Amino acid sequence: MADNCCVSQNDNFICGVVEGFYGRPWTTEQRKDLFQKLKKWGVGCYVYAPKDDYKHRAYWRDLYTVEEAEQLGGLISAARDCGVTLYYALSPGLDMTYSSQKEIATLKRKLDQVAQCGCKAFALLFDDIEPDMSPADKEVFQSFAHAQVSITNEIFQHLGQPKFLVCPTQYCSARAVPNVQNSDYLNTLGSKLAPRIDIMWTGQKVISRSLSTESIREITDVLRRPPVIWDNLHANDYDQKRVFLGPYQGRSPDLISQLRGVLTNPNCEYGANFVAIHTLAQWSKCTSDPPSITHDNESMKLETESDEEGIIDLPENIYHSRRALRIAIKEWIPEFRRQKQAHGPIIKPQPTISIMSPVAIPLASFNTCMATSTTTITTSTSTAPLSLSTTNNVEPISSTTVNGSPTNVLQTAVAVTMNPPLVIMNSLVSESKVISEPMDCNMSPAPSPQSSDTAMNTDNGSSVSMQIETPSPSVDMVVDVIQDRKHSYERDLTEEDLLLMCDLFYLPFEHGPQSVQYLTEFNWLKSNAYLVSNENLRKSKKKDSNDSKPEIEEWYERAKRMDELTEQVNELFQRLTFSANRELVHDLYPYVWDVRCVISLLNFYVKWLSEGHFPQSITNYTLGSYTWFSKGWKESFMSGDQEPWVFRGGLVADLQRLMPVDAGSDLFIYKPPDTPTNKMYNVRPYTFEDESAVYNICRCTCYTSVDDHSINKSDLPDLIPDRLVGSYLTLSPELCFVVEDNGTIIGYALAALNAKEFYQKLQVSWFPEMCSKYPLDNSTEEIQSVSQVSYH
Repeated sequence: MADNCCVSQNDNFICGVVEGFYGRPWTTEQRKDLFQKLKKWGVGCYVYAPKDDYKHRAYWRDLYTVEEAEQLGGLISAARDCGVTLYYALSPGLDMTYSSQKEIATLKRKLDQVAQCGCKAFALLFDDIEPDMSPADKEVFQSFAHAQVSITNEIFQHLGQPKFLVCPTQYCSARAVPNVQNSDYLNTLGSKLAPRIDIMWTGQKVISRSLSTESIREITDVLRRPPVIWDNLHANDYDQKRVFLGPYQGRSPDLISQLRGVLTNPNCEYGANFVAIHTLAQWSKCTSDPPSITHDNESMKLETESDEEGIIDLPENIYHSRRALRIAIKEWIPEFRRQKQAHGPIIKPQPTISIMSPVAIPLASFNTCMATSTTTITTSTSTAPLSLSTTNNVEPISSTTVNGSPTNVLQTAVAVTMNPPLVIMNSLVSESKVISEPMDCNMSPAPSPQSSDTAMNTDNGSSVSMQIETPSPSVDMVVDVIQDRKHSYERDLTEEDLLLMCDLFYLPFEHGPQSVQYLTEFNWLKSNAYLVSNENLRKSKKKDSNDSKPEIEEWYERAKRMDELTEQVNELFQRLTFSANRELVHDLYPYVWDVRCVISLLNFYVKWLSEGHFPQSITNYTLGSYTWFSKGWKESFMSGDQEPWVFRGGLVADLQRLMPVDAGSDLFIYKPPDTPTNKMYNVRPYTFEDESAVYNICRCTCYTSVDDHSINKSDLPDLIPDRLVGSYLTLSPELCFVVEDNGTIIGYALAALNAKEFYQKLQVSWFPEMCSKYPLDNSTEEIQSVSQVSYH
């Protein structure tokens, strides 16, 4: 598509990637690979701005060492060779005194060093900082905006008026005080900043669902120049459970003529960004949308769109996100077959923070309960975001009053403090690794204000930890799966596999079409489980055998379909695990692991329901749970009115919330392995056909004193299994589960809900049956012998 679409009319249109996220930066090797891809796809801009590369922000004053300068120079040279403009960005706003000539000289010296490495384009970033001036600055500057304008213009002139970008502190409509048109800050930037300096803008929100022509015209008028969009559509540094593999959308190609440029700030995981960047490149070379699609109904339409073949026939200058996705996937397939090593264990790159006190988020019209997780909230009157966090447990929404009217609020918790990173990360030392070192507490910089882009841990909010890559590669970790790989295309990922993966991890404000299918099928099966409960099955058996009960048949057909959908995810997981590109596998494996685990759990729950089990609590939960299907939830999620960190966890969280449990976060604690493995153990409900397998495992583990290897333990009496497991299988089968390895039962977990009631049942029915089965007067010597065998 990048080669087929018409070329953008504006040759000076800035289009490419800004590495501007929080967490582990990309490696030099990955950036050079990016330059090759940008060249191939016809986009020519890269902004170096990794928030946690320590000499970019926290230690911005420090000059680069000789080794670091060589790495940076090599990076600039590699970009130039590919025809890519590399903007070197610095973020001095955390602790800079704008009126200090010493500080200005330090900033000039740092940028002069970068210029000596061959850099011809620069950027100053003032995002995610407190808007307050120091006492010294207040004596010199009229306002915070005047201080930033002064230093930016001076640096711009000092460097010889090169290509130059600046990111303002009020970088979206939601952060403009009081609003875009009346913001003194933005109006000052527009009127005082040198006209040749381009200003970055994220849209109406930090993460904007769509960009409208009206909003772009508004900010253009205020800034007196068209903005460069810093697009956070695919950024995932605020949520460790989400990665965004969907296409670039929500922005009409009609906007290209009204913008100075678009730079995508994508996923932290470099390998996960192929689709995001490829589809942006396609978009930049098109001129309009399909006639039938607007950006208000595009998401809704795609959810029900089953036949996508028609989009292939659209004219080449028309941008359709699903067609762009298909084209990108075709080119992505070979990436998985490239032989490439991974360095170290699987560790997600996002940072984590701790949590503090409660706060309420007004959610008008919501009257149910929802499962929430760590969240960041910003308002239109504050430039400092609030970092929120709760667990995955279901939290009630309580009533409050807003402007005299009752409304509903989501109770969550707000973090009021932020600890500095515990490590220093440096991506300019090694070609293929990000080197980390413990931070020296004596030289620690002031804590950085927590940004709205910053990620928070959804697994455990009680501790602060920066996750980093281990310094040295492990050869064992690289070859763990490849050495067992059979050279067969049966294990290669297919285009349909990748389409499924992209749909499972689509975009911040919507799930892909196939994701919606998982949600819909499970919700229907759970809501209609009463059709196959024991009581209804018994009633149906009493009726005429010709009565086929179509609603029951439909339930089993849809349960079968759910099983097929689950198997598709399992196949995706297996094929991904065996891919030759281990670096790419490490980037994607934790997310596919998560979604496979929760979908498998839901599928086995459906199988448990198919046995006729129907817990009484399911009705109340279904009526009161706050899920994708609750009134207002889906509309709020897809509207873009809230930042996406309000709806944390993505598809995995939405599927979890459909489980009929009041507090089920402990069901979903499954840390991915440090090394990719295709070994999968399935836990499913026990069925009566499993009895012999469970008895055999019990024999094998309990008859430890039987040393005669000629004796088959499966031929031994049932005395011990009857004593240990038989009563649970007979009296409490609904709470019995088995563990499978490739279809073979290798373990079990048995339980009873109420010990007292269970013991009463033992006395009434089980003990008499055992006395009949093993009468003392007929006890054989063999039974007497094995009954005295020690067992565990």
